[in-house]
Amino acid sequence: MKIQSKVLLLVASMFAVLGVVEVLVARGVLMPSFARLERADARTAMRRIHSAVDLTLARLELSATDWGNWADTYRFVQDHDRDYITQNITAVALRQLKVNVFAIIDRDGRFVESSQLDLNDAARPLDVDLLRGPGLPADFPWREHLRDGLPAQGLLRTNRGVLMIAAAPVLDGSGRGASMGMVLMGRLLSQTEIASLGARAQATLTMLPSAPAGLPEQLIETATVTQVYRSFNDVYGRPVMALRVDVPRDITARGRSAITVVSAYLLVAATFTLVLLIVALNRLVLRPLARVTRHAIAIGQDPDLTARLGLDVQDEIGLLARELDRMVEHLAESRRHLVDRSYDAGFAELARGVLHNLGNAMTPLSVRMARLGERLRSAPSEDALAAAAELDRASAQLDHTSAELERRADLQQFVRMACQELGRTVAAAREDVVVMSRQVGLVQSTLADQVRTARNAQVIEPVRLTELVAQSLEIVPDACRQRLTIETDESLRRVGVVRVARTVLRLVLQNLIINAGDAVRDAAKEHGVLRIGARIIREAGREQLHLHCQDDGVGIPADHLERVFDNGFSTKSKETNSGIGLHWCANAIASLGGRIWAASDGPGRGASIHLIVPLEASVPLETSVPLGARDSRPPAAGRKGRAA
Repeated sequence: MKIQSKVLLLVASMFAVLGVVEVLVARGVLMPSFARLERADARTAMRRIHSAVDLTLARLELSATDWGNWADTYRFVQDHDRDYITQNITAVALRQLKVNVFAIIDRDGRFVESSQLDLNDAARPLDVDLLRGPGLPADFPWREHLRDGLPAQGLLRTNRGVLMIAAAPVLDGSGRGASMGMVLMGRLLSQTEIASLGARAQATLTMLPSAPAGLPEQLIETATVTQVYRSFNDVYGRPVMALRVDVPRDITARGRSAITVVSAYLLVAATFTLVLLIVALNRLVLRPLARVTRHAIAIGQDPDLTARLGLDVQDEIGLLARELDRMVEHLAESRRHLVDRSYDAGFAELARGVLHNLGNAMTPLSVRMARLGERLRSAPSEDALAAAAELDRASAQLDHTSAELERRADLQQFVRMACQELGRTVAAAREDVVVMSRQVGLVQSTLADQVRTARNAQVIEPVRLTELVAQSLEIVPDACRQRLTIETDESLRRVGVVRVARTVLRLVLQNLIINAGDAVRDAAKEHGVLRIGARIIREAGREQLHLHCQDDGVGIPADHLERVFDNGFSTKSKETNSGIGLHWCANAIASLGGRIWAASDGPGRGASIHLIVPLEASVPLETSVPLGARDSRPPAAGRKGRAA
């Protein structure tokens, strides 16, 4: 898996884990906290309801105390004066007191006076069962309060519903004296009163006949409301009613909405952050790293060492990229030096091989020539001339018929021996000449074989033409460099990287630069200009490089244009020039499958050299040796030139 995929997977996993944690926190921490707030709010509402009930009972007790500690009430219990009733206990008074039941009870529990009123409809009789008898029920718990003169309050179930009642002792008006009984006031817990209690507690209140079985207070939660039940006992200590507070689960709903909004915001923020982080990682880390990786892989798979990353960032990846470019530059430089040295070493090795083979071939030839010379030296010249003169005289005597027979036989024997000796010498010389001829043929064959061996495939390298020109200048003599200004056309940079036999083209450009410098010198100029341009053309169905070198030197006469690439031709001094520079260039360019030609407008008007080489060519180079060097001049239509 690529590091980009790993990083993206890691970042996405981190955000996914954060999302899961956010959901768990929302469900396990935030939502329960909202529910706890709602439960606490519901219990607080129930406490407020309970306080409101207690406050209502306390106010009833306060009203009963006020009426009980009134001197008129004290006298009424004693004298039962009806004027007290008609003047004080009226419907208006009961409405002002907001009581449904009003009773004055003596010490024995009998009703001295009792009144009841439906506060909602005065014309309708109320008929509360508490007041039906002559007095309080025999088991009524507050009979003890009559004897002790103590106030009391509580709830009581009646036929008309739950009645809130409060009682206070009847005193003499100054709060002293023995209690003469009690004043009892009661208020029915109607729906209006329940709503009033709920409004005071700011909650929805419902009265039930009884609370759910179990604890005095219970809490029940539904999807929309939190309910708190509380049961109330009557004056007998028995459950008389239950109140239920309904608290809408607004906190949970709003909390859920808030969590949803926050979760959506976090999701959007996380998505935006994730995208921004991925974009930042891609731009700042992953893409530069991938670019460095691809470049390293390309360098490992492709011998092209001209490509550079050029990553202009000021961080560790930028430092790594610059170091990689520097390493590749050093590697390319080392490779160039290695190829150049290999090229030179190849020529040196070739020369050593040629010399070695020629030495082997020349040894027998030298031996034969030495033997022939020894043989010729062993026969003195004076003896040979004397023998020839004697042979002539013997031949002349044989021509005279008058010679004696013995003399004639001696002369014939002498002639035969001389001829035999001469035949042996000629035969030995002929044998030596035949052997030497074979050795000469072997030398020629050896030279031809070395020429064929020298035609090896050139090393094709990617190179920038501007760098190639710079490398060619490195091997140009200082005097020539000082005499010339090299102007590289913008077309060299536009061409970019090409795959050519760099070493061969470098040597060709070296020769052309040296020739241009000599042409400027011959034109009697202190300084000249050599302009070099290039373009990619398409010929014969393949791309080729067209290099154009133009100087402002002495120029080339028209009658020399056809001969500048011939071996040995030169208009310069034979002491300083051998005339093989352009001839070698022509052979080298031809070996690459290209062509070269010269052009000039005449003496004093400068000259230009054009050469075309196929790109990615691997045609073997033919060294410019006298034997076997083929004519590499361009076609007659384009072949012009200047002396090398």
